[in-house]
Amino acid sequence: MKHKSYSKIYRIIHWSIAISFMLLLITIFLRLTWMNKYNVAAIIQDYLIGTGQTLSEDQLITLAKKIRKPMWDWHIYIGYVLVGLFSIRFILPAFGKMRLQSPFDKTLSTKIKFQRWIYIIFYICVLSSLVTGLIIELGPKEFKIPMENIHVLGIYYLIAFIVIHLAGILIAEFTNEKGIISRIISGSKKKIKD
Repeated sequence: MKHKSYSKIYRIIHWSIAISFMLLLITIFLRLTWMNKYNVAAIIQDYLIGTGQTLSEDQLITLAKKIRKPMWDWHIYIGYVLVGLFSIRFILPAFGKMRLQSPFDKTLSTKIKFQRWIYIIFYICVLSSLVTGLIIELGPKEFKIPMENIHVLGIYYLIAFIVIHLAGILIAEFTNEKGIISRIISGSKKKIKD
């Protein structure tokens, strides 16, 4: 059975995007949990009470936002990296690399069509997140809140895609695509015997 091999450029782009998404998830997780502005404000308040000082609720929230800003700046920087990576990802097919695979080929199995549709949906969702993120950061201020409302939905598709992707890899590894994990890491072109 012939197995797909992965070029160096494919593996670099794949793992760069994967690492970027994991770092984005970490910043989102921190913002929603330990680094939540209300949690940070409560920690500051507890400290100040012990020293006999006080701040208003607004002052505490402002200070909490300033404390977590450097962490959230990383979310923005990683977003810019992803804009670059996805730009490269969509330019490479013009040079015969990392071609985009169509789900419309009638000779494809239902499984392969499903996989390709998942990627198309994922790419559309990522592009919407990247565009809304850029508008939030660089666009007119009146668009900020509506774009944020769309942008925050990204966590749902991202987690869903990661779960589907990992499940698909494990199913493939233990069924008809033995060695897929090592090939995406090493790029090996060896034929795997069943």
